[in-house]
Amino acid sequence: MKLDDVQRIAHLSKLELSQAEAEAVLPQLQAIFSLVEEMQAVDTTGLEPLAHPILFLRDLAQPLRVDQVTEFDRHTENMQSAPAQQDGYFLVPRVIE
Repeated sequence: MKLDDVQRIAHLSKLELSQAEAEAVLPQLQAIFSLVEEMQAVDTTGLEPLAHPILFLRDLAQPLRVDQVTEFDRHTENMQSAPAQQDGYFLVPRVIE
């Protein structure tokens, strides 16, 4: 990667970079592209993608709790304190006419 590449990327990104800014960005972009090349060089043949990378580290993965009922239906008990009810619903005075 050269300064011309940095200017071209800046132009495509609709960024205005001075010569000094382009020179400052160049080593950073080179480091990023170097890392990408390094990652692409890894042979991943036969590896299944993970749903989430943290799942690979079982100790860090957050376990899901058991799906079980923790609260029970108290509808009948709650309706006993209602001053007015009909068909299992609370009746309230009409507010909007």
